[in-house]
Amino acid sequence: MGEIVVCRDPEDLSRRAAAEFVRVALGSVTSTGRFAVALSGGKTPRALYSVLATAEFQEKIPWSKIHLFWGDERCMPPNDRDSNYGLAYEALISRVPIPKENVYRMKGEEDPQIAAFDYEQALRKFFGLSDRGLPRFDLIFLGLGEDGHTASLFPGSEVLREKRRLVCAAFVKAFKNHRLTLTLPVLNNAANIFFLVAGEDKASALRDVLQGKNNPHLLPAQRVKPKKGRLVWFVDEAAASLLANPSSGGVDHSFKENQN
Repeated sequence: MGEIVVCRDPEDLSRRAAAEFVRVALGSVTSTGRFAVALSGGKTPRALYSVLATAEFQEKIPWSKIHLFWGDERCMPPNDRDSNYGLAYEALISRVPIPKENVYRMKGEEDPQIAAFDYEQALRKFFGLSDRGLPRFDLIFLGLGEDGHTASLFPGSEVLREKRRLVCAAFVKAFKNHRLTLTLPVLNNAANIFFLVAGEDKASALRDVLQGKNNPHLLPAQRVKPKKGRLVWFVDEAAASLLANPSSGGVDHSFKENQN
């Protein structure tokens, strides 16, 4: 299941993930001239975005070369308090010198099916894809729900079986509404995937996903397995509290020690 980086607390998690974001971004810009990243929603990513917006980190990032996308979005206007775009705008985008044209939001206020189709077309244009090609994001941030979902890929969802589409409008029965989400083929084609998981309330889900029985239909996060990419779990001690032996799951001690 990739590398597991156990951090002291959410603040430590945010700083370690921010440092690795900078490292990966600079490497991508050096090699390809740009850095394409898909953002996530939630409290833990918000803390990370706030850290990236501080002078310590934002001055290291070539914002004109950074391109922001989203892994999923709630079907609501961008100014809604629960919008993933709105969260990222408040914590990061409004505070850094990134060009407006480098921000590609999912339009949650539109008809879900149309919004999903339009976002797929935007991905195909940006990445120069053929009809069957897959985008290769340099980095995708993901979270983990208490039910084992990630992005807007929920247990039992038909979207989990999607093979060809890049973006789907998924109806979430638990919330009785639609959400837009990247599909598993897109996630698993990324160069880097960083899960951000913090809090005692995520401990059971984290244990089940990383060390429980293989049950990807009920634990969609288990389906995230990059084919030719790197998977890193940034977790705090509270979230990792139920893991039988974190060091056996691939904790990268050198990675932890080398971050400043």
